[in-house]
Amino acid sequence: MRNIIVLRQELHKYPELSNKEFETSGRIAGFFENLCPDKIIRLGPTGLAFVFEGKENGKTLMFRTELDALPITEVNNLTYASANNGVAHSCGHDGHMVIISGLAQKIADHRPFKGKVVLLFQPAEEVEQGAYDVVNHPDFNKIQPDYIFALHNIPGAEKHKILIKEGSFAAASKGLTVKLYGKTSHAAEPENGINPANAISKIIKQLHQLRNRKTQFEDVILLTIIHIQLGEIAFGTSPGYAEIRLTLRSFYNNDMDLLSSHTEQIIKRIAREENLKSILEYSEVFPATVNDKECVELIQESARENQLAIETISKPFKWSEDFGYYTEKYKGGFFGLGAGINQPALHNPNYNFPDEIIKTGINMFFSIYHKINCR
Repeated sequence: MRNIIVLRQELHKYPELSNKEFETSGRIAGFFENLCPDKIIRLGPTGLAFVFEGKENGKTLMFRTELDALPITEVNNLTYASANNGVAHSCGHDGHMVIISGLAQKIADHRPFKGKVVLLFQPAEEVEQGAYDVVNHPDFNKIQPDYIFALHNIPGAEKHKILIKEGSFAAASKGLTVKLYGKTSHAAEPENGINPANAISKIIKQLHQLRNRKTQFEDVILLTIIHIQLGEIAFGTSPGYAEIRLTLRSFYNNDMDLLSSHTEQIIKRIAREENLKSILEYSEVFPATVNDKECVELIQESARENQLAIETISKPFKWSEDFGYYTEKYKGGFFGLGAGINQPALHNPNYNFPDEIIKTGINMFFSIYHKINCR
């Protein structure tokens, strides 16, 4: 385990932002050199898939981890604290990467005799586009996994506990930017312009009413206004342009479709009533991560085999995961790995992945590998 811990701390010290994970990808590739995978597939500039092939035909099993860090300034006294200003592994992707790397060591010593196993290091999870780009990459389409698994560490849950749920595990979310075009005029003559301020007021009120109409949705939906820009700081000017940015969130993909549709209708109708041109643009789109029943059973069996506590959560997590792009197309299993009751929360500047749970993650994945490889 020692070299795995060293790798984790090295990855933590040199974090890189989404789609800029060139050194991170290089470090991972260097670690895999002595493990002799049968094939290395490059998926974009930084994405990597390492393939270990069996001698007989069988299932294709994939394990996925993330390469990217966050635009956060780390605040702690670690000897391996981030050396890259304003960038930190505050979500634990450094730990996730070494769990897959440790799994690779075990697979290299216990190679599949049926099918193949693929270890995927995916870029840009934090901005959603990573999984989308990988799933749509022509070389990924040649892999066609029968199963794909991943985990995420969960601060606030007891160390080593496995958190699982069949169906929706993590929420769908998307960012929406609303651009409203009116007409600028002198502040003394607002009647000669079209100021979006009144439209913004109406939009906010009606979106809040939509958010509170719970009965038309299957489960929890959230609508959060995160930013409003109206004109410039110029007291002599009545503005003619505004932007509203908001986040839509739901536990289920069908609720997201419904929430998006109602939101768009409200904004477009009010814009027309106020003689404004409106443009709506989506970004950071995360489908809900939906767990397959068979995959959940395999996770539970592996947890029991490793004598780990299991918690079946009653509701999906409100945060989003771009793993949902995989579960839209393939049988997927995504579970939480407890990181400690007093562990700082994800995306906090003093977060640091607990090395004690690395072996637990490796053993969980290796048990899943063993079960599918023996079928």
